[in-house]
Amino acid sequence: MTREEALVWLDQHIGISRETVAKLDAFVACLHVEMAQQNLIARSTVDDLWGRHIIDSAQLLPLARKEASFHKSSPENWLDLGSGAGFPGIIIAILSDMAVTLVESRRKRVEFLQKAAEAAETPVTILGQRLENIEPQPFDIITARAFAPLDKLWKLALPFSHKDSLWLLPKGQNARMELEETRKLWQGDIRIEASATDPQSAIIVATHIHPKKHKTGKKT
Repeated sequence: MTREEALVWLDQHIGISRETVAKLDAFVACLHVEMAQQNLIARSTVDDLWGRHIIDSAQLLPLARKEASFHKSSPENWLDLGSGAGFPGIIIAILSDMAVTLVESRRKRVEFLQKAAEAAETPVTILGQRLENIEPQPFDIITARAFAPLDKLWKLALPFSHKDSLWLLPKGQNARMELEETRKLWQGDIRIEASATDPQSAIIVATHIHPKKHKTGKKT
């Protein structure tokens, strides 16, 4: 997907201004410069940066708005786990007015996120620690792109959710299999949405997530 095609998609599905386009361009320029210093994204995806990473991140926003409309709620804050190169966290911050918090434990990635947010003139909160070392607080929306397997992700991140938190979790071609395995341990309102950028990938959309209570046999 070219930049121009991506901008058309963004305008059709989200609505963007010239200022937003300028912020996206500034972010992309910063990413290209940083790629000479560290491998932020796979080299094979650089030529399709707008499709594989920016639109792949941006597609979560219409899903969030759809869920908010259905539940008649208005999410205010967004937690992105393992933000790495800023996907999807910084892209969501650029495209929305929500307060976005990025969690990334790798020092060089944290430094890049700080530079990228400044270049895009987009305020975000960056927590440069492992999730398990951060004081929990509730978030309305939680995303994670290649952060951890589903079971581990929910174990670590559940303290950062509330009863109506929305989980938007991009997964690869094994999304359905991973979800079925996890259903043995977790329950909630969970469905799979097709990815707008990769027919082999999917997005797990979930609310009301909590561990299953396992029955124990009575002692005689």
